Amino acid sequence: MALAEETPEKHCWVCFATERDDLAAEWVSPCRCKGCTKWIHQACLQRWLDEKQKGNSGGAVSCPQCGTEYHITFPKMGPLVYFLQQVDRALTRVSPFAAVGVVVGTVYWSAVTYGAVTVMQVVGHKKGLHVMERADPLFLLMGLPTIPVLLVLGKMIRWEDYLVRLWQKHSHRGKLTPGRYLPRVPADGLGAGDHLSVSRTLCGALVFPTIASLVGRMLFRQMPSNLQRTVLGGIAFVLIKGVLKVYFKQQQCINQASRHILDYPEGSAEGQSDGAEDEDTEDSGNE
Repeated sequence: MALAEETPEKHCWVCFATERDDLAAEWVSPCRCKGCTKWIHQACLQRWLDEKQKGNSGGAVSCPQCGTEYHITFPKMGPLVYFLQQVDRALTRVSPFAAVGVVVGTVYWSAVTYGAVTVMQVVGHKKGLHVMERADPLFLLMGLPTIPVLLVLGKMIRWEDYLVRLWQKHSHRGKLTPGRYLPRVPADGLGAGDHLSVSRTLCGALVFPTIASLVGRMLFRQMPSNLQRTVLGGIAFVLIKGVLKVYFKQQQCINQASRHILDYPEGSAEGQSDGAEDEDTEDSGNE
């Protein structure tokens, strides 16, 4: 009788079954828990582990009550299965680095291809091929990818903002009447008042050689060299675009300074309030 009192009946804290419900079930006490959470069916614990590990059989699982980590053992595997398991783990560790390498390699060879196309577009197709064939391969592999990089960096130099600041600083000095507000050009940094669009900068930089070539053919047809036409066309395009951009920003600033805030229409507001009161009176009378 004393032994029966000292040994309480086993209860599974997953399926809530007792040892009398299934005499053939295998029980296990995997942690430091006492009382009703001490015992659990081996099969119920296996299912619970599968749900927690979610297919990762190597992950550690602890008891949700006392925090004790379960000690899990596996049967010995054959040499072939062990070898395949090690290969799978190695591939899992290496795959992120391999993916980064593939992305970097793709970007690099895309930059090399773009640089080669740009060289042929600037100096001419035949001459460009001839120059690259005679050049050192190492120089081409190092130099061609820098072409798109330099174009993007050059696109990020927004010299028009400096001109707008100088224009605003000197053109309105001493010309403002009292009470007149003129919004200043942002001076907190380059392009502080005009957010730099990554996609717009990238597209503008990569399309610039094509635009320079087209402008050079239209404006400098008398130049015998395709390289000279492209260089002059690029300079002309940058200057024309810069002048238009400076003028546009200046007009935006003048338009901002010429804004006017209107008085609040008190009469119309009183009329609306009177109309609302009349409607309320009519509604109360109808009721």
